[in-house]
Amino acid sequence: MRSLLLFAPVLITMGLPSAYSQGVKPKPTAARPAAPKPPAAHAATIPAVPTTDEEKTVYALGLSVYRSLAAFDLSPKELELVKQAITDAAAKKPAVDIAQWGPKIQGLASARVKAAAAAYLTKAAAEPGAVKIDSGLIYKETRAGTGASPRPTDTVKVQYRGTLVDGTAFDSSYARNEPAQFGLGQVIRCWTEGVGKMKVGGKATLVCPSDLAYGDRGSPPVIPPGATLIFDIELLDIPSTGGAAPPPAPPAQGQ
Repeated sequence: MRSLLLFAPVLITMGLPSAYSQGVKPKPTAARPAAPKPPAAHAATIPAVPTTDEEKTVYALGLSVYRSLAAFDLSPKELELVKQAITDAAAKKPAVDIAQWGPKIQGLASARVKAAAAAYLTKAAAEPGAVKIDSGLIYKETRAGTGASPRPTDTVKVQYRGTLVDGTAFDSSYARNEPAQFGLGQVIRCWTEGVGKMKVGGKATLVCPSDLAYGDRGSPPVIPPGATLIFDIELLDIPSTGGAAPPPAPPAQGQ
């Protein structure tokens, strides 16, 4: 992920009116040595790679800021505008009124997320082996399993990885090196429908429209409002619940 770095203001030099433009012929002057160069700007002292603990912490602050901007899918030009805004704000010379334009930020984020989601869903549905069911879920089996499929009342044991359409991982049992186990009726609808089509030992990719996942509210701070989610899932087992209700452990909530 690109870090959000401050950049130095551009210096613009402007020439003075020449003596000729004023109707005065300048006197010839002897050649003079070039003026000494000014000291390097403060921004030039910023290390290419942070080394001290404080530098690394400040650098992490930049990463955190950029992560909060991920939903906007900023173009290079827009990223430069953000950098300029930070520089202007630090100089206490903002170019626009935050009270007027700040309330429009969430609407822009929502529109960008939905546009990216729609494009991704169209692409995912066209992939070989992908099946779009009536609810809008896109299901793609990547390894066939055997035996029965789980019912919504069953408990399932799975390994899974969840990502956003830009590839950002927000949850993974693989990363924790520990399978997850939960009641299939206690998770997001996309999982209830998608995992319900799998068989033990099988693997599948579920592409979940937001209305089958976390909707327009999202699941801050990891899942933006209106986000389409992608899950790669391996169904390991359908263990017996013994008649007792299993504890809730929905994906994307750190279970």
